[in-house]
Amino acid sequence: MVFENLEGLEPVSPNGQYFSSDVITLSVLAVLEFEIPIDIESQTMSLLKNVFLPISPRFSSIMVENDGKKEWKRVEVKLEDHVNIPTFPSNLSPESYDEYLEEYLSKLSTERYPQGKPLWGVHIIKYPTSNAAGNIIFKFHHALGDGYSLMGALISTLQRADNPSLPLTFPSRQRSKSKKRDNFFVTKIFSSACNTISDFWWGISKTLKEDDPTPIKSSNDAIEFRPSTIATMTFSLDQLKSIKNKLGVTLNDVLTGMIFFGTRLYMQEIDRSSSTADCTAMVLLNTRIMGDYMPIEEMIKPNSKMPWGNRFTFLHVPIPNLTELSNAEDFIRNTHKMINRKKNSLAAYFTSRLLEIVNKFGSHEASSRYIHRTLKNSSMVISNMIGPVEQMSLANHPIKGFYFLVPGLPQGFDITIVSYMGKVRLAFKMEKGIIDPQKLKSCMENALDMIVKDSNKNPKRNN
Repeated sequence: MVFENLEGLEPVSPNGQYFSSDVITLSVLAVLEFEIPIDIESQTMSLLKNVFLPISPRFSSIMVENDGKKEWKRVEVKLEDHVNIPTFPSNLSPESYDEYLEEYLSKLSTERYPQGKPLWGVHIIKYPTSNAAGNIIFKFHHALGDGYSLMGALISTLQRADNPSLPLTFPSRQRSKSKKRDNFFVTKIFSSACNTISDFWWGISKTLKEDDPTPIKSSNDAIEFRPSTIATMTFSLDQLKSIKNKLGVTLNDVLTGMIFFGTRLYMQEIDRSSSTADCTAMVLLNTRIMGDYMPIEEMIKPNSKMPWGNRFTFLHVPIPNLTELSNAEDFIRNTHKMINRKKNSLAAYFTSRLLEIVNKFGSHEASSRYIHRTLKNSSMVISNMIGPVEQMSLANHPIKGFYFLVPGLPQGFDITIVSYMGKVRLAFKMEKGIIDPQKLKSCMENALDMIVKDSNKNPKRNN
């Protein structure tokens, strides 16, 4: 039973309202893979009560609606309602448990949150898979916070495996410095104005025109409620950084360009006529001032530079055709140029203002419908987060790897990226029966191999 708290109500952020409607409901699934069998049932409740719940009042709140506006209301949390330990058949092979885990994640992705309870849950999978001796899945409603907020919350519950007294550290986020010219400021202002007009209009047009059906995009409706296939693959962070340094771009440029190239290779292999099809990716961009994860107590302070909440936007990025570029390396350079161009634009700002106007004079449901149409009309979503350099542990259980998913998106092809312990993990959530996961992974590996070969032919260049 949930007992109401008499404390004041906190308004739900605009993005939180958009992503918690009858039209679209987004979640974040974080999957932790453990090196040793999971044996923490006796500690679970104390960890949740003493470590997890104090992180944010939203973990002890439910969403209520007053006069058409959604607010957070503090409640008493019954922890047993939020912990799930599923039972699978005994004594199966790790490969068989891979299938059970995938089916469980697929089912979990489409399940609605129970009414009257805080919007999170923990799922303990005690069966060994090919990648881990056991898995723990955290499910969060996206209204609680974006990937940055929830990653910060999750990390605050974990410790360094080698030395719990030391803090976890994260890869450097330094960016290449461009050379300034005398007319740099004027040129940038003019370029930004032109890009803003073009990108804002193109963004509106994407609510009206849907991408072509292709091997990565079906014409089915309500894809977010259909079963999904989930696959992951791992790359060397050092290898990706080597490409980044040779080409003078960012790590995100390398990863996004590789994904675009691998996707086009897959499309061509399945249906050669789709090589020129119109395809758009929605690339998630954190709108905070970039930096390392801050302590939770700093994130929740008023006027924090790295605040808690949903502080992100989507960039509409066209996926280049194989016929448009001369070699694999060009996919990286094209992606670098395109994303920089999108960042040098205020289209995302004006889109946010447009949604606020629609919300004010219409409703948050109307804003949700606008977002839903824009997402549905594109072919894929790409989002990424940075994980720690050192190995993490939970209650003295070392974490071998982890990845995350974003259920609820009205697309059949969602890609998430996270770095951890010198590796980069890609997770693919795909509409079941539409994309061949093994063939897709093979195309991604081929894409990286071709990019490496091309980058090795050319000397290092800087921006």
